[in-house]
Amino acid sequence: DDTQNLPLVGGLVTGVDIGIAVLAGFLVLPAMYVALHNGVEIFTAGGELISEDTLIFTVLPSLFASMGIAGVVVSLFFFFLMSIAALTSSISMLEVPVAYTVENHGVRRKQAALAIGACIGLASTLILLNFETLFGLVVAVTTRYSQPLIGFVFCIYVGWIWHRDQLLQELRKGNPEVARGLFWKIWPWWVRVVCPLIILAIF
Repeated sequence: DDTQNLPLVGGLVTGVDIGIAVLAGFLVLPAMYVALHNGVEIFTAGGELISEDTLIFTVLPSLFASMGIAGVVVSLFFFFLMSIAALTSSISMLEVPVAYTVENHGVRRKQAALAIGACIGLASTLILLNFETLFGLVVAVTTRYSQPLIGFVFCIYVGWIWHRDQLLQELRKGNPEVARGLFWKIWPWWVRVVCPLIILAIF
């Protein structure tokens, strides 16, 4: 929607995402030490806290199992919320290839969504059929490598390759005064320099 104020929407989405992640950390980390108290191993051989798929599908279920009847209720609630989070994230990720297909190839939105969704469904089915072999690998590749690399490439493209006039023109569709605000004074430099350096430091 060209009428959307992209800086405002992006800021709201980022803020909500970070807030939920922080709250999840406040909930999960104490729960892990409760699991340790109940005899569940939460550290790797290297002394680091278990994370990724092992945390979700091994440590937390063991913790819930140690809680008796209450654990059943908590586990149902937890995995229901996790499913909602996964679904909403999947919808937002699906929007990018769907929008690209609609705008650049003249395909109707419903057809594009069904076709791309079917491709993702086939890939997901393949992973499910080879769960023990592929799931951990896919999680590791996407979280450790593809996410930071895609973020880095995005920063380089938007900050250094995409012309500022084209970027500003796109932002002005939803906020005609964006060039005069604090956002435009900080954001280009932040994306060009600060974000790539932070990603490289973390990666």
